[in-house]
Order: sequence, then structure tokens, then C-alpha cells
Amino acid sequence: MKKKYFLFVLVFVGMTSSVIAQILKNQQELLNDSIIKTGHLGISIYEPVTEKFWFNYNAEKLFIPASNTKLFTLFAGMKFLDKQLTGIYYNETLDTFFVLPSGDPTFLHDDFLNQPVFEMLKKTQKPIVIINQNQQIQPYGNGWVWDDQSESYSAQRNAFPICGNLLHLNWIKKDNIQKDSFPYDLKSLNGSVTDFEFLNKINSEIIENVIIKTPGKNKFEISLNGKSNEITQDVPFETNGIETGINILKQKLGKPLTVKSFKINKEAFKPLYSQNTDTFFKIMMHRSDNFYAEQTLLMASEKYLGYVSETDIIDTLLKSSFKDMPQQPRWVDGSGLSRYNLFSPKDFIYILNKLQKEYGYERLEYILPTGGRGTLANYYKSDSGFIFAKTGSMSNNISLCGIIKTRKNKTLLFSIMLNNYIGSGKLVRKQFENYLHEIIQQN
Repeated sequence: MKKKYFLFVLVFVGMTSSVIAQILKNQQELLNDSIIKTGHLGISIYEPVTEKFWFNYNAEKLFIPASNTKLFTLFAGMKFLDKQLTGIYYNETLDTFFVLPSGDPTFLHDDFLNQPVFEMLKKTQKPIVIINQNQQIQPYGNGWVWDDQSESYSAQRNAFPICGNLLHLNWIKKDNIQKDSFPYDLKSLNGSVTDFEFLNKINSEIIENVIIKTPGKNKFEISLNGKSNEITQDVPFETNGIETGINILKQKLGKPLTVKSFKINKEAFKPLYSQNTDTFFKIMMHRSDNFYAEQTLLMASEKYLGYVSETDIIDTLLKSSFKDMPQQPRWVDGSGLSRYNLFSPKDFIYILNKLQKEYGYERLEYILPTGGRGTLANYYKSDSGFIFAKTGSMSNNISLCGIIKTRKNKTLLFSIMLNNYIGSGKLVRKQFENYLHEIIQQN
């Protein structure tokens, strides 16, 4: 056997020569692919029942994981959050309805039609006081790309999210008449309570119409190319702590709200639950929702530490639940947007194994997308029900890790990570698909 096949030996146990030949061929096609060879590749495949690795290739080296990071965030959420998300904490006295924000990102989010928090706030006849604990939540994560802040996947983090912290803008300009539609009743423009400002211009040099947010301000430049004078786009707004959200909520409720800062006895507050937690997790993982992931870590921190700190909850997890990780990672955010995150393929085998041991395959298979669904919508269609995985991608980096069930009823955990490649991401994903498909079919 040639030296380059040494790492494949565990795969061969109990297999026919034809199956071995096919797997060797598939392994080499992946490793020798012209695009994959331009980058740094790491692979780990593990069988939990036997506690054996089938294959490791650069499995102990650290890679930028992108959204694979959400698996660690998912564990934090499953460990610390209740079966229902806490929408708010409230204390209803004889003359006041006090609200303590919980960081719940589903509040007035169009993913969820049922909004128990809003209905209670709307129903109460008492003056509403929002308690601002002045928690130091940075709107952006450590190492996030500054020029992504006009993109919907970079919504700002805060203690009291509303409408996903996104401005849902439909803009039509026809015969110099601007028609603006905001699904969340943000009907007033310049000088409105939410202080949104819009600049509309024709730019014939752009190919596609675009809306750009001015850094640090709720000022939006709407550039139309003149060929099409209509655009629909979700754009993050400047939260200004909880100020912008409170202004939006005032408008939605049609009644005043007061914000006060003072010390509280949290034991005097009751939780008001909002959404089913696993339903929320499923959306987070199927859509790879960065905002949901970031808020999950903040909510986990609030539940376990009693205050909100993404840094502290990460540090706590690394020193407790994750103290026996194979490689010490660098973990800086909940979503994986930051290129500062560094994990090894074996680290992802570790978290997948930990998730299935503590919460079971059935729950994971509900939360993670399978072939033809979610972020795997265009891949693994013939292997639907045999693969459940989390994607991760950013410029020049693609990762995939999850669970595969083979045709011979073996359950495997896998992690494939590729960094710094040059070429088509679509072709890389196809190679990953071919590689995993053969493992599913042949074993």
C-alpha cells in the first residue's frame, strides 16, 4: 500500500475489494481536485458506536469555520434555554407594567405569527416601563467585516430586538413619485420618531439597484440604475442600544412607553414565554441565521450568568462543558461571521458527539437541514434523510459538518473544512457532495 493511503486503513475493515477501490478513488478525487488543492483541507470522519475514527486528514489543525460555529452556539442554547424562549420578564404592579428585556430575537419577527409579548403589551391598560439595564452589548461581533453592515445577515445585536433589527424596505420611484412601504408600520420618513433618513439617487453605473446604510447612522442611500426603479431589500438599522426599537414599538402599539434605568430584584419578575425553542433553533440552522445565533448566545448568558456577555459565556463554556475539546479553539462570536474564529475538524466531531449524547439524534435531525432542505437545498437531494449537516461559507472558505447515515445503517459524524481556496465554491460543494455520497452508498 502506498504511503498516501495509510490514513484510509480504518475504512477498509470488513469491506469488499470493489468498495475499497471506489472509496480510494473518491478520496483521491477530493484531495487532488484542482480547486481544493489551492487551499488547506481538513477532514475527520468518526463512528460513535465503535468510538473509532474512520479517516483523519489535517484533522488537528485549526481552520476558519464560518457558520459551522453555530453548532457550538446551538449547544449553548440547548443547555441553558428553556423549552420556550423567554420573550420578556415582567412585573405588573397596581399602577405600572414593568418590562425587563430578555434578548429574544423573535419579537415582532415575521418568522412567527404568534406574538404573545406584543399582545400582552397591547392589552395592558397600565403605563409600560421598559427597564434598561445599560448592558454593554456591542452591536457587532469581534472581527466582523465593516462593509457588511448593509447586508441583512449583519443585523446588530442588542438587549431588546424588534423586527429582527432589520428595516424591511420596498422602494418604488416612478415619475418622481416615491412610494415607500414598510411592513412594520414605519410609514413616516425624515423627521419621524425613528429618525430614518433616505437619500434617493439615480446611478446609471450600477448593474443592480442597492440600498447602502451609512455607518453609525440610520441614513440609507437608495441607488437606482434607471432601468428598474424598484427595489426590495432588508437592511439592518442602527439600534442605538434599545432606543430605535423602543421608538418602533411606540409606533406599533400606538401608546407611549417610558424607559428607565434602575436596579431591580429579578425574583420579582415573571417570564413571559414567546416561541418554541426547537422551532427557533430549526430556523436558525436551516437558514444559518446569524442574528438568531448571536442572540442565542446573549440569551444563554442571561440565563446562566445572570447578565449578558457573549465573551463571558464563551469563556465559561470553554472552561466547563468544553474543557476537554481535542484542540483549544479561538471562539469569538455566536454566528461564525468573524474570521477570528478557529476550530479543528476534530473539534466539530467533538461537539457533534456531545450533542448527540446529551440531546439525541432525533432532536438533532429535526433541527439540522437534510439534503434538499435549508442551506442544503441544492445538494444531497438523493441522500435526503441520510445526511443532516451544518454548512459554513465565506469568501474562499467552505465547511460542512454533521451526521450521515449509511445505506447499511451505520451512523457517522463528519467534518470537512477548506480554507483559502481559489475558484468556484459551487464546484467545491459538489466535490464534498460526491465524497460523502459514496460513503453513504458504499458503507
